[in-house]
Amino acid sequence: MKNYSLQKVLSFLLCIVLIAAMALGTIGCSDTTANDTVSTVDTMENGKVYGEGSTEFTFTVVDTEGKEVQATIRTDKTTVGEALLDLGLIAGEDGEYGLYVKTVNGTTLDYDKDGKYWAFYIDGEYAMTGVDSTEITAGSVYSFKAE
Repeated sequence: MKNYSLQKVLSFLLCIVLIAAMALGTIGCSDTTANDTVSTVDTMENGKVYGEGSTEFTFTVVDTEGKEVQATIRTDKTTVGEALLDLGLIAGEDGEYGLYVKTVNGTTLDYDKDGKYWAFYIDGEYAMTGVDSTEITAGSVYSFKAE
């Protein structure tokens, strides 16, 4: 009889611990999909507006399969790189020539590993400056194309 009571108490305590663990695991979770403007993005949706700010430009990504996604970026940052990094649309490593962009819109390319890289374009022309040193011109189209 005592053994049965001890099992009930232990089972009850285990349930309390599990409930507390589940509750702690959900703290800090929030849903950002209800807002049309997103601060951090994993992948863009075509035609959507990202960010907040007084300057607006178009951002286009063409992946390895030729699929194009285009969005509008709003920002108060001064360079294209700052704006896209802030939104989580690009990621890379700092190198001797500036930011070496390896990930764009959730897709990672590494020339050393797969022979492909992200090329940066300004208004359809291959950029002569890096994304992190290119000052934003309102209304311009900035693109990354997998090459």
